[in-house]
Amino acid sequence: MSEKRTLGAMRCPGFEWRGVFGPLEWCGMLLGLGCIIVVAEKAGPVRSAQGPETVAQHGFDDCPRLDMLLVPGGFGTRTEVDNPAMLDFLRRRVPETEVAMTVCTGTSLFAKAGLLDGHRATTNKMFFQWVSDQGPKVNWVRAARWVEDGRFATSSGVSAGLDMSLAVISRLYGAETAKNLSIAAEYDWHRDADWDPFAKIHGLV
Repeated sequence: MSEKRTLGAMRCPGFEWRGVFGPLEWCGMLLGLGCIIVVAEKAGPVRSAQGPETVAQHGFDDCPRLDMLLVPGGFGTRTEVDNPAMLDFLRRRVPETEVAMTVCTGTSLFAKAGLLDGHRATTNKMFFQWVSDQGPKVNWVRAARWVEDGRFATSSGVSAGLDMSLAVISRLYGAETAKNLSIAAEYDWHRDADWDPFAKIHGLV
């Protein structure tokens, strides 16, 4: 559990606030077991879907090696799926990672880049059709809180990213560590990846 990892938190204009900062809450609580860097196409401020800006420390050109990558969703993904710089960065860097995570419609970027071809994946159920259209060769899971397949961990809507990232921490750092993080934050962790009432609400099952 002493191995240190570098997590790259992706930003693109219009990113979903909780989709990135929820999972980063857990990673930031790992107490020296890794570091977090913020990455965007260009270093500097990036506006969120909710309005406030955050600062990307690195652009695609100077991003250091990443052990883990987190890509949130948000309305910005609608344009980023057609951004060659974004897709090229993901195609180059995701294969180097140990774990590549997406929250909500962030899965669309991995799908459009072809990274999820032949893999199981899920996404926000409200926007399931649009995201799945980005990757016709992906084995889309219509009902799942999150899905883990190889290096990939993809989650449903924004809050599902909290559960997915705890599951990844449990795998990398131990179940006790993940449980203690959820207790410290007084968070009721959904541990069943198949728990997905929203698939029914949105007519997917």
